[in-house]
Amino acid sequence: MTELAQAAGLDLVFSQRSKRLLSDLFHQRQQILKMTCMENPVDYSQQKIPSLLWYLESLPPTYHVDEQNIMKHLSGDGSILQSPSATASAYLRTGSSKCLEYLEFLVQKCPNGVPAEYPLDEELIKLCLVDHVQRLGLAEHFEEEIEDILKLVYKNLRKQDLEPANRRLVAAKLYKDALAFRLLRMQGHDVKPSCFCWFLQHADTLEYIEQNCEQLTSVLYNVYRATDVMFRREYELEEARAFSRKLLEKSISFSCKDDDLVIFPGLHKLIKHELTLPWITRLDQLDQRMWIEENKISPLWIGKASFYRLFHLQHEKMVQLANENYKLRQSVYAKELEQLKRWSKESGLREIGFGREKTAYCYFAVAASSCLPRDSVVRLIVAKIAILITVADDFYDVEGSTRELKILTKAIQRWNGENLTGHSKIIFDALCDLVMDIARKYNHQREGSKFLKGIRDIWQETFGAWMVERTWSDTGYRASLDEYLDIGMISIGAHTIILPACCFLSQDYPIEKLKPDNYGKITKLFMSAARLLNDTQSYQKEQIDGKMNMVLLHLDENPNAKIDGSVAYVKGILEEKTKEFLEIVLMDDGPEEIPKSCKHFHLSCMKVFHMFFNSTNLFDSEEELLNDIKKAVYIPPDLDSQISDLYLPPPPEKEEILQISARWDVNTTQHFLHGIGKESAV
Repeated sequence: MTELAQAAGLDLVFSQRSKRLLSDLFHQRQQILKMTCMENPVDYSQQKIPSLLWYLESLPPTYHVDEQNIMKHLSGDGSILQSPSATASAYLRTGSSKCLEYLEFLVQKCPNGVPAEYPLDEELIKLCLVDHVQRLGLAEHFEEEIEDILKLVYKNLRKQDLEPANRRLVAAKLYKDALAFRLLRMQGHDVKPSCFCWFLQHADTLEYIEQNCEQLTSVLYNVYRATDVMFRREYELEEARAFSRKLLEKSISFSCKDDDLVIFPGLHKLIKHELTLPWITRLDQLDQRMWIEENKISPLWIGKASFYRLFHLQHEKMVQLANENYKLRQSVYAKELEQLKRWSKESGLREIGFGREKTAYCYFAVAASSCLPRDSVVRLIVAKIAILITVADDFYDVEGSTRELKILTKAIQRWNGENLTGHSKIIFDALCDLVMDIARKYNHQREGSKFLKGIRDIWQETFGAWMVERTWSDTGYRASLDEYLDIGMISIGAHTIILPACCFLSQDYPIEKLKPDNYGKITKLFMSAARLLNDTQSYQKEQIDGKMNMVLLHLDENPNAKIDGSVAYVKGILEEKTKEFLEIVLMDDGPEEIPKSCKHFHLSCMKVFHMFFNSTNLFDSEEELLNDIKKAVYIPPDLDSQISDLYLPPPPEKEEILQISARWDVNTTQHFLHGIGKESAV
């Protein structure tokens, strides 16, 4: 349109921003021509790469196009491959009445903006909206709508062909199938990897994706995200994850070079974030904040013309709602954190004089990891339990003498703190008060006494495990791997945190699950994974302190092994347990009848432990998480900042733009015509 305007004698004046975008536009034309013609001659029968017809509007106006070739490829609706912009260019070149009818219908049908392709895949748009709403942190307000959409998608999924009939549709279908797989699996539907991993079975499709990976960045991004929810023995997902990761790393490494296509604002950052921090290690609140801040232009799906867009006003309203929702939660979190700090001080735990002071860390972990209702008491209950576990664990590990610990452990078993003094008395009194406060808040009257006994049993088991580990340390006893894990999965305290919370999340949660001999499979996997995560990041410190650790025990039992091999062994066990855990959490018809809210809270807490111990021991750090805490609790999202990290070529002068156009009109056109030959020239 710029070239047509200039040819008509219009004096165009561009802002500095427009100049940069225009320069990028010519740059993209160069990439399109290179992609479709110079390196890969088009085979229309197979459509292994996007046809130049699909990008007809990218050709210079002075470039001669065979009208018969255009007319031969008109679709039944009068479009060129369902592309409005290519069809508009075809009409200007041929004057076809069929093209005009398509364009006039489209303008009337879409008064708020013509889409990149038409007809639109309405199911794809709905999937994109569900994904967008969830990532903005608004899912709690649209639960019924999301459920209805995904039920319909799941119903239609079984009727669809596994692979596209036309290679031109590979990108759109793969994007849609990968997105549907992730959303449906996260919602509890039974979907198999084959519903989107079909592309792995076709060498020509893999070649097409590899050759065009820069243009398919968002497709690969979606494929990679779909593999986050991997179960055991899903080898197709492992292959898809490795394949997409390799090409994403290649794409982002090229995205800032002068001779490559620009990735839309925010996508480069999102991809780097995804590759650097696995989904299982990220907290929902911070992910939602990033999506709010990076979605200034509503990128829902990358296609031919960069992306489908929400109507601008609708997108602004959604982001505004997400921003207000985020700030409302922050106001609740800030008040609760201050309340928690007062409790920690009044109970004597905050100023006990030893160990780690982790009040803010504990509250941040539960608040930022889950979307509990704003009025939920669970956040404070979980945070208080976590604080008490941290102090008591440090007392058994470092501060307390063996005699003090034996006396305290017996007092816990009797649930009687008479004659306790000093630190032991502070810990016991804080524990007793906390347990009674939790029991009073539990409003299921018929189960009240069972609930109280269940919580006490859990605490007695946890303190008992700490005493066993201290005895092992004092006597130099070396446990077997299985013996150590049986005690270690209790001493980590993960079940002590999560089981009381589940009783508050759903009154349908069985009280029997509080009994030490009756923990559910999902809880046991969570306990084991929490211990293994801690051990992979604490073995160096515990080796110095002379304490047991899963990594060190494996090293002892395998004299020829090296420390890296022992770490890899423990991580391998952790990976399998995490996959099994996800399968129980995400499958509605799993072996355990546990309310979905309790399953999802298990997942939230699992992600917390992965966050703390992914690549280092963040829980023991002094300041590593302070910035994230501020973002989650105090600092509102930044919606006013301008895009600054997007690469764009330097702004050209008007003469430079005309020179670029002229170069393509003459020299380059002749070059790529010679390369593709007469028969396939468009």
